[in-house]
Amino acid sequence: MSMENGTQGGGAHAVPFFDAHCDTVIKVLDDGLDFVQGGDAHITFPAMKQAGVKAQIFACFVLSEQYPGEEGQRCDELIRTIESMAQRAGGEMRVVSTGGQLEAAFAGGPIAAIIGIEGADPLEGKAERLRHFFDLGVRDLIFAWKDNPFSGTAFGDNTPLTREGERLLGIAEELGVMVDVSHLSDRAFDDICRMATRPFIASHSNCRELCPNLRNLTDEMIRRLAEHGGVMGMNLAPSFLDPEYNRRVSPLSKALRQPDMTEAEQQRLRSEADAVSRPSLDWVARHVVHAIDVGGEDCIGLGGDLDGITKAPEKIDSVADYRRLVPLFQDAGLTEQQIEKVCYRNFLRVFKETLG
Repeated sequence: MSMENGTQGGGAHAVPFFDAHCDTVIKVLDDGLDFVQGGDAHITFPAMKQAGVKAQIFACFVLSEQYPGEEGQRCDELIRTIESMAQRAGGEMRVVSTGGQLEAAFAGGPIAAIIGIEGADPLEGKAERLRHFFDLGVRDLIFAWKDNPFSGTAFGDNTPLTREGERLLGIAEELGVMVDVSHLSDRAFDDICRMATRPFIASHSNCRELCPNLRNLTDEMIRRLAEHGGVMGMNLAPSFLDPEYNRRVSPLSKALRQPDMTEAEQQRLRSEADAVSRPSLDWVARHVVHAIDVGGEDCIGLGGDLDGITKAPEKIDSVADYRRLVPLFQDAGLTEQQIEKVCYRNFLRVFKETLG
């Protein structure tokens, strides 16, 4: 049945969702997506309501190589776009900046939109610039997407946090901006574990033991994240879920990142990747169960990376299909309490603690 009827999947009580990562704002700004009316995207306002999403982190993704000298301006524009998306929702969604505002979303208030920055390139190498974006409402920060003046990344040279990255960690904790380690190198992750005084998250990263993608977390990383009171969000990218899909598609993705590739060769590689079948939805449950086994039931949530990925597992075509996750988790043996923690309670807890 639908959320509107108060039940979800096999008669279970409707469970709301907190999703810790999406790239939808880029589609709104650059592609003209009508977020409120709906359109060609994983996440639209009607689909969020259908699923029962009560909190969504909207990532502002800016790379210096794409916007040299204009990184901050581009990020400001993305932030304004998120504010406009909320304003156009007719009072049913609002940008939140405090734990109380976030909690209100799960008590019947407007859907909570949290502004995040994916890759700190808009700070232009200066940790103090985070204060500007905090004033604009940013409450989640991934230090790097590609190696930058703050940190190394998973597909970079595995460099640690820089001195400026260490300063950025301190300022983020001072302000109450969630430190988000998805995309960071293993060495940078170690640095944050060593230096952090508050919980941090991995908003959209899975289990490396099940799928050997470098963007996923090792069991030791999962344990350390959990020891700090943090939460990891299950990413729906097929190459993060299914080891066979990852084995077949990752070499194609790596080849596509090579410079000076012809358009014809790019198209051939994309077509070859598109031909690989989507993984079964069961892989999501396998990663969730593994994370619980390793780090406990308080360390796992959802971070679908929707609109940042081209396809998701079978049966997930938009955020509306998140309703399929509850019966999936039931079949995997999760208790009602564990399902609620995965779907929203764990991320709600850690953000309430950080935002204040």
